[in-house]
Amino acid sequence: MVLPWKRLLLCLALFASATCTNSPNIQAGLASNAPKGLDKIDHIIMIVMENRSYSQVIDDGDAPFINALAARYGLATDYHGVARPSQPNYLALISGSAQGVSDDSVHDLDAKTLLDQLDAVGHSWHVYAENVPAGCYRGATARNGPDGDGTYARKHEPAISFLSISRDPARCGRVTNLASFAPTAADFNLIIPNLCHDMHDCSTRAGDNWLAQFVPPLLASDAFRQGGLLVLTFDEASSRDDSQHTVMLFAGPGVAPGTRAKNRADHYALLRTIQSIFGLDCLAQSCKAAAIPELLSPS
Repeated sequence: MVLPWKRLLLCLALFASATCTNSPNIQAGLASNAPKGLDKIDHIIMIVMENRSYSQVIDDGDAPFINALAARYGLATDYHGVARPSQPNYLALISGSAQGVSDDSVHDLDAKTLLDQLDAVGHSWHVYAENVPAGCYRGATARNGPDGDGTYARKHEPAISFLSISRDPARCGRVTNLASFAPTAADFNLIIPNLCHDMHDCSTRAGDNWLAQFVPPLLASDAFRQGGLLVLTFDEASSRDDSQHTVMLFAGPGVAPGTRAKNRADHYALLRTIQSIFGLDCLAQSCKAAAIPELLSPS
């Protein structure tokens, strides 16, 4: 008997074989573009999931899509969250610091972020937060709306916690619901699923199923094939995992099957990598981190 996740791995290995007939999204989205060397990256899409240790995802039968994606593209094998609970990790991912936050309460912060850096040099950005209301919403939670059933949590959407964004209607207007997602709308796109789809309130299988619907059309798009990089990470590991060892995988038109980033890395290293791709300076703790070389285009 072939387990479901092994079926997906075999599908990806064989590309358009009969093994893939029960996985049309996988076949169309992941197996359609053989790597030809890492192209120049000109737009990044980052998806952040919730609260899983590496061992709870990689080689786990409840995450067949994630494991197929890791086999087809790249995986960081020694990647770590930087704080607990959730919110400080999200702040670290875009500002290089937890900003003194050690809880999931509402905070309004005066600090520079990656988004400010991108604006300063003419790069665009957009945040897509599933189930967030329109109109620069600053509340702690919200439900439903154009994205359908689900709950938005501000603690998982870091942009609105920075005053440079929340006080500027034009800038916070770039934080929209997921129904408005367009792969080429911005050079940097941050995707925040709702509390079920990110695995916070629902099972690993539920989050994996959501990714299996959302990601393949993105990877199959012509726009993504021309210089796109997808980064999928988790904010932190399970509360029982003191090492904070969690998952970060990456996909793009030139990421060779089975690529492994083996050096220890964390959210600060990922931020430094994104800054390097866009030619930006470091921020706070990202100045002490090394970029992850497997994600970088050759110079």
